[in-house]
Amino acid sequence: MGSGYDLGALAEGSPFPRGATYDGQGVNFALFSAHATKVELCLFDESGETEWARVTLPEYTDEVWHGYLPGIGPGTRYGYRVHGPYEPDAGHRFNPNKLVLDPYAKAFMGSLQWGPALFGYEIGHPDADLSFDERDSAHLMPKCVVVDSRFQWQQNERLRVPWDRTVIYETHVRGYTQQHPDVPYHLRGTFAGLAEDAVIERIRKLGVTSVELLPVQMFVDQPYLLDKGLRNHWGYDTLGFFALHPRYLSAPTIDEFKYMVERFHAAGLEVILDVVYNHTPEGNELGPTLSFKGVDNASYYRLMPEQPRYYINDTGTGNTLNLSHPRVLQTVTDSLRYWATEMRVDGFRFDLATILAREPHGYDEGGGFLDSCRQDPVLSSVKLIAEPWDCGPGGYQVGGFPPGWAEWNDTFRDTVRAFWKGDEGQLPDLARRLTASGDKFDRRGRRPWASVNFITAHDGFTLHDLVSYNDKHNEANGEENRDGHADNRSWNCGAEGPTHDADILALREQQKRNLLATLLLAQGTPMLLAGDECGRTQGGNNNAYCQDNKTSWFDWDIGEDGVRLTRFVQRLLALRQALPVLRRNRFLTGEWREAFELRDCAWLDEQGNDLTEEQWHDPGRRWIGMLLDGRAPSSGIDRPSDDATVFVVFNASHEEIDFVMPHVSEAQSWELVIDTAQTATSEEHAALAAGQTHRSEARSVQLHILVTDGGDIHARTVKEALAPFVEERASD
Repeated sequence: MGSGYDLGALAEGSPFPRGATYDGQGVNFALFSAHATKVELCLFDESGETEWARVTLPEYTDEVWHGYLPGIGPGTRYGYRVHGPYEPDAGHRFNPNKLVLDPYAKAFMGSLQWGPALFGYEIGHPDADLSFDERDSAHLMPKCVVVDSRFQWQQNERLRVPWDRTVIYETHVRGYTQQHPDVPYHLRGTFAGLAEDAVIERIRKLGVTSVELLPVQMFVDQPYLLDKGLRNHWGYDTLGFFALHPRYLSAPTIDEFKYMVERFHAAGLEVILDVVYNHTPEGNELGPTLSFKGVDNASYYRLMPEQPRYYINDTGTGNTLNLSHPRVLQTVTDSLRYWATEMRVDGFRFDLATILAREPHGYDEGGGFLDSCRQDPVLSSVKLIAEPWDCGPGGYQVGGFPPGWAEWNDTFRDTVRAFWKGDEGQLPDLARRLTASGDKFDRRGRRPWASVNFITAHDGFTLHDLVSYNDKHNEANGEENRDGHADNRSWNCGAEGPTHDADILALREQQKRNLLATLLLAQGTPMLLAGDECGRTQGGNNNAYCQDNKTSWFDWDIGEDGVRLTRFVQRLLALRQALPVLRRNRFLTGEWREAFELRDCAWLDEQGNDLTEEQWHDPGRRWIGMLLDGRAPSSGIDRPSDDATVFVVFNASHEEIDFVMPHVSEAQSWELVIDTAQTATSEEHAALAAGQTHRSEARSVQLHILVTDGGDIHARTVKEALAPFVEERASD
């Protein structure tokens, strides 16, 4: 298609839907801009280099510019030039010399090439951003692409894994498959590579239910990284809320992502997207004009009320998206619905989610975005997970999100790390974290699953590095090791980094098992960082956001220790699914239930007695027993349950502790199921009677299950759940 196309066929089109929409005969273009005076649609050839046509959108309805071009279709390359006032002091930065991207574009071709022409002002001018740059930026810009959304889905519904059964596996599309030996080379690092049988089967066999992908929406590589030979690996700089990042596509079609989702669903795995709606790469007043800034800066961004030339920076990235504006809020919710319906993902994790709930007066649990999600029939039915903090005033809101939301619980991370590091005075907080942090989440009918528990995440040390380094080692990031968190609550077990000391290596492996057992035996929703199950390391880098290389890529040569640790995780996850008492749908309180003569949860000392107030606050006490009584009612219906009863011992001391096995009911014994001090998975353990002592090795976790005379259904269920891993281990 080129200059022979009849632009006289242009029609008024429709203001809805926004974006470029192909209807089988042509394309409707619709762009919101409340303050523009004219919008020009620019069409480019297949290379994206030559602008072959420019047409003014003929209609303006409800602040939406629109027009319809018959005879064009999928594959059409386009962008916009938006006219209006260039008055930074009034918040307006229109510059039609700059090609801007459609905020609703479903696909892009090409990559952003950094240069002075991208900026609306003259770099180096004495008036800074008050000056005006007349250079054309089109040659530096990627181009929007019209897509064909038709896809023949084999399944009609999302999986809807119940929250109480959900186990999240956080990973990276590129990093997970870039070195996978069973993924064809040309598919590595792409959605197609992630959809390969070997990849999906490994994730499925691990026992997780939901794969959370770091950002896959179109993002940019900032020049300060490119100048250092690095690039944006994590992807937290989104520019296209409706488009896939081209780097993750093996072919230029969105069907590749849909196929991946379908393959994951067929394997029983949910797909959750990590999304970034709090800021964009356009930065502050000195940033480039790429999309939103040139479309309608005063609407899309939060500006200083008295000085709208400047941007409110609650994100720490230079700008903050203005979700108080109804059209900007619509952009975000339309984007979420697009991914949930057209792309069929199962949920979202929101980066700096407190930003999304901000109104001009601050964080508001009843703000527009949260209300929109709560009442929307699509969004209210998917998994919504908040990272509940930002760097603005009152930005820390763990436990402060409304019903229906789950939240990353950093207090779980910090407490569990500190406990196993050996810090003093951790028992009271540990008990709260093991029971889903009811002190933060038990309100307004929220459930334990609202607490997303994690030990590690993409941001910070991996599990292996958490037990191998006392300090961060981020020199490769080119910031002289100033970046990344300094307070990691890590312990290197006696040597910084790699070592040949067999005792230190053995202790590190045991500490990994301790941390994983604490995570997966706790109430709430566990999140596992991909690679922690087999000892992935980043060499002590706790901020590998710019390391698109072997530092961040998954090393599949995991060795014997990695194989053993993976099987340990498989056992824990199988046990969690087999025992509902480990994933209760009501908060545990420890209160005495007179009608049933029991407590749902009890905290015991080594003598089998309830911890006294003095013991709770003994700073040197680093061990505790947790008794979960499976007979306690598990729902709001006041009747006893028939779940298993378990006794878990957490001993972070460097000493062995002899624990008295608790007495729960008549005709009973205890069977040891998990012991982190042991690496074998096929050992049989003698039954332990109530009142009998059992040794808890130094720095270990033990889980015992109550067995009645002659065995019972719970013991058989556990044996059946763990049998595949016992057989695997025994056959090695």
